[in-house]
Amino acid sequence: MDAALEALFGFFFKYRPFVFEKGTLALGASLPLVVVLVGLAVVAVPLLSYLRVPGQLRRRDRAILATLRLGALAVLLIILLRPMLVVATVVPQQNFLAVLVDDSRSMQIADLDGRQRGEVARELLGEEDRGIMDELAARFKLRFFRFDATTERVTGITDLGFGGPRTDLSQALEQVRQELEPVPLAGVVVVTDGADNSAGGLTESLLRLKASEVPVYTVGLGRARFQRDVSLGRVETPRSVLEGSTVVVEVHVTQSGFGGRRVPLQVESEGRIVSSEEVVLPDNGETATVPIQFPASEPGPRLFRFHIPPQPGELVAENNTREALIVVEDARQKILYFEGEPRFELKFIRRAVAEDENLRVVVFLREAENVFRRLDVDDAEELATGFPTTREELFTYRGLILGSVEASFFTQDQLRMIAEFVSERGGGLLMLGGRRSFAEGGYAGTAVADALPVVLERPTMEGTDRLVTELKVEPTPVGLLHPATQIAATLDASTARWAELPSLTSVNPIREVKPGASTLLRGVLTDGGDPLVVLAYQRYGRGRTLALPVQDSWLWQMHAEVALDDLTHERFWQQLLRWLVSSVPDRVSVSASQDRVAIGSSVTLSAEVADSAYLRVNGADVVATVQTPSGTAREVGLEWTVETDGTYQAQLAMEERGLHSVRVLARQGGTLLGENSGFVHVADPVDEYFDAELRRELLERIASETGGRFYTAATVGTLPDDVQYTESGTTVREENDLWDMPIIFLFLVCLVAAEWGYRRVRGLA
Repeated sequence: MDAALEALFGFFFKYRPFVFEKGTLALGASLPLVVVLVGLAVVAVPLLSYLRVPGQLRRRDRAILATLRLGALAVLLIILLRPMLVVATVVPQQNFLAVLVDDSRSMQIADLDGRQRGEVARELLGEEDRGIMDELAARFKLRFFRFDATTERVTGITDLGFGGPRTDLSQALEQVRQELEPVPLAGVVVVTDGADNSAGGLTESLLRLKASEVPVYTVGLGRARFQRDVSLGRVETPRSVLEGSTVVVEVHVTQSGFGGRRVPLQVESEGRIVSSEEVVLPDNGETATVPIQFPASEPGPRLFRFHIPPQPGELVAENNTREALIVVEDARQKILYFEGEPRFELKFIRRAVAEDENLRVVVFLREAENVFRRLDVDDAEELATGFPTTREELFTYRGLILGSVEASFFTQDQLRMIAEFVSERGGGLLMLGGRRSFAEGGYAGTAVADALPVVLERPTMEGTDRLVTELKVEPTPVGLLHPATQIAATLDASTARWAELPSLTSVNPIREVKPGASTLLRGVLTDGGDPLVVLAYQRYGRGRTLALPVQDSWLWQMHAEVALDDLTHERFWQQLLRWLVSSVPDRVSVSASQDRVAIGSSVTLSAEVADSAYLRVNGADVVATVQTPSGTAREVGLEWTVETDGTYQAQLAMEERGLHSVRVLARQGGTLLGENSGFVHVADPVDEYFDAELRRELLERIASETGGRFYTAATVGTLPDDVQYTESGTTVREENDLWDMPIIFLFLVCLVAAEWGYRRVRGLA
């Protein structure tokens, strides 16, 4: 209810709506039975008199006049009963009131008629003339607190600087409740914009306040919608990629007041622009999803900056930028390729990745029945006994490609082990098309089929007379933006190149993908019909699987329409295999709860430890060496979490700005299980500037669930009167008469006037 309606309500009903919400109705007069009987007799007289009026009155006239007379007498009876509103009010100076003020950076936003939110907070709380503080101080013992990521006691609002890195309302409310629990606490006043970006929820804190009957009165500052602003929303990037990979990121852009304007979206790394894309800003309230592609060409931890230049008149410039930490790995990832028969596909895949220093494809080729050949193995022992039969042997690879090899070649244990290679080890599995692949190879109903992203149908033809289908390959909307299917330097060029490539053939008609899987490429049949799946993927356990049911991608290299120096085929296979193994974990994997933290904050470091069979190891000795930007190093021990096998954690306090490297070593019984590195960027947080408009719904929820009330700068003047009505602390019962409300006398006058007027119209006056 706005201020005008509330004032109107108070005029007619004597008290404001909030007082009625807090009070209970009661009667001040206890009438003896004789008075009640007299009252009933008084009521009956006019009723009988109207029933005996001469016959010129119709039945409806009698009913109307009797009702009006009874209504007037009922109002008089209510007045005689002396209705009252009983409310609990605080005993002056016998209760404490906490005043909790947001001291974070978002309070510096000047969206209140050109004034900063913090400046308005000082004015409302009376830094100069005491404002509403005089009234509050007359009734309560005041305790002031400032809060951002932490909460602390202050002497007054003059101690605030509005420079806190982030806001945590949940911990602020909980700390104030605990600190003032021993004293009679009448309530908590929270002055904030509601821009809460804490990881924890408010539910538990609100439940405790409600159980303690401590109401929270929220004062919201700021505009619910910025008039002129551009903001970058979610930017999701991979944690790590191989050096030289192409990264495709979708950036979510929102705006107010700049709809339709063209602006540049830039990607920077170490001060250099590595990519730029023109963006047409969406309409107000809408989100534009902008794909942008850039190369990861330099190894090491790289901080990529996504940025739209500030626009004229823009209110908040800090939310125009997002940063993401990506580790560019200079490592050669090992992939096992098992091909069931000599064919051109094997030859040209090997040729495509031969010059890629970050991919190494080890080939196990069946040249004839029981005749096998090994290519690019590390030593004479590798694959000497055939396709791996143990987890330890298979799990040394990060990716597995199955060519045209039938399922019956493998034992049931090997088929399960291949599925576990994906789900437990986290490896990447790619199945290629061929006469012995997919359903045609008898994989339906096997553990490998469970891992694949496509639905295998029973083959319709047997033997070598399988139907060969010619397909014109085109990317799906998802595939247009996926890093695995980028075959040119830009997104537009990649889209155009797909349209130019020659058709391929397939003997594995795949029509359906599983729920949760995505189709990246589809094949349009040259003779018509529904498109077939050409490339699909899904997450399976810790890893990912790909299905590519075509048998001659080498035509993209050797077809007469393709130029000799065209590198589309090479780029396709390099991008595809790089993505296949890009997120495969090592035996020791390291992660931080946050890639970017504020100086002085703590971050949770987690390490997952496994043995050579990738079975989780408990009770290992896990130590992290933290290297600061200035070069100092310290060791931190990680403890097994007990709840999860193989998971170890530690809290790291970050006291220096810059990029921190964390090297984790895991040993068991003196034997090195593995090691790995992670990185944490310590910098000034910027989350305060995103979604920084007034969060009115959140503040109204806090007030409603605890029995308080929400205010704006325009309505906060009633706060001192409202806070005194509370069940918390030391209180007394106050009886407020309702019989003399203006609305009662107005209603009585209206009833009497209506009766007289109706009688006059009917000729009875």
